[in-house]
Amino acid sequence: MTGSFDPSKRLLSLDALRGYTIVLMVIVNDPGSWSHVYPPLLHAKWHGLTLTDLVFPFFLFIVGVSITLAYTKRLDAGASKKDLYGKIVSRSIKIMLLGWFLWLWPSFSFEGMRYVGVLPRISMVFLVCALIFLHTNWKQQAWIAALTLIAYWLLLALVPVPIDEVIHQALASGQVQSSGGLLDIGQITQVSHGFIAANYEPGVNITAWLDRVLVPGSFWERAWDPEGLMSTFPAIVTGIIGMLIGKVILAREDSYKKLTWIFLSGFAMYLLGGAWGWFMPLNKNLWTSSYTLWTAGMCTMGLAASILVVDILGYTRGTTLGRVYGANAIASYVLAGMLTVVFYSPVVGGESLNGLWMEGMTSVGVPPKLASLAYAIMYMFIIYIPAYALYRKRIFIKV
Repeated sequence: MTGSFDPSKRLLSLDALRGYTIVLMVIVNDPGSWSHVYPPLLHAKWHGLTLTDLVFPFFLFIVGVSITLAYTKRLDAGASKKDLYGKIVSRSIKIMLLGWFLWLWPSFSFEGMRYVGVLPRISMVFLVCALIFLHTNWKQQAWIAALTLIAYWLLLALVPVPIDEVIHQALASGQVQSSGGLLDIGQITQVSHGFIAANYEPGVNITAWLDRVLVPGSFWERAWDPEGLMSTFPAIVTGIIGMLIGKVILAREDSYKKLTWIFLSGFAMYLLGGAWGWFMPLNKNLWTSSYTLWTAGMCTMGLAASILVVDILGYTRGTTLGRVYGANAIASYVLAGMLTVVFYSPVVGGESLNGLWMEGMTSVGVPPKLASLAYAIMYMFIIYIPAYALYRKRIFIKV
């Protein structure tokens, strides 16, 4: 055990936290049956949060922390900002292309192409945050984050929404089209012949309308996309907050003092985000400003706990799974997406492996939701096998 941690060295806690985030991503994305999933492993239908709604913010927060730690070290080693531009842009493009590749895999049909998504959002958050880091100090970053969240709040709360075909149908029926079918929405008010009042309802809010105007291709939820263009702006703030916490980690202060400041910062954001939620709902689909702060507080406190347990107290025995996944995080995520072709498509007598699993497990009395979760965990460990082989050989696929 040790009483301090050295931020100049690689933080095992950050690697483990990144890896366990990917582990949870794989588990929530790959149940044995979508008809049988425990509620915490599903996204909230609209307002509110589940465990699953914390996964993506954790990853983007870690992206921000990593930017500060990695690029501070490179700049201190003598790298110029010009040297870093090419690598930043190249990495961003690679992640974006991987996201499009996963959408097209395995048919490679561009019909109904979805250009936004998890990896495209990671790409955009990384690009913008890295460039902000190179050209601003921490105070300016804090101002950018605060003003972005306030502007996004005012946009959703005050700007009337032009009526398009989606909103016209919603006014007539009280429903919008989603991936799961027609979804009831709350009351919306038509304020003129061409506009409805600002609102936070699915598919008919200003950000959904702007995405339909600006973003090509199809959307995950038909009328809107949870990784749309407009909600990427507050998601960038999640990354900026991670950058600011990375600055605290690098400060020349006593380890416990830094840890205290990190935890208190996280707790303050958690409280402020919860209070903001009284006026602007906590909503992952919209990535509302309240959701941004509330989840950033959870991420910050989670990182503080991880640093304390792993880096300061030295308890690393339980971090292997996380460190293996974290060492090749994007590669593991992409592999999990690609192998769904094998594990979720008809392969044996017209039946899929997950279907056979569910039939077999439920036939011997295993509850369907437990069987579905067991399949997701098994699938996660299948992805772990090649990830572990790469880790043992110290092969790190840099995207």
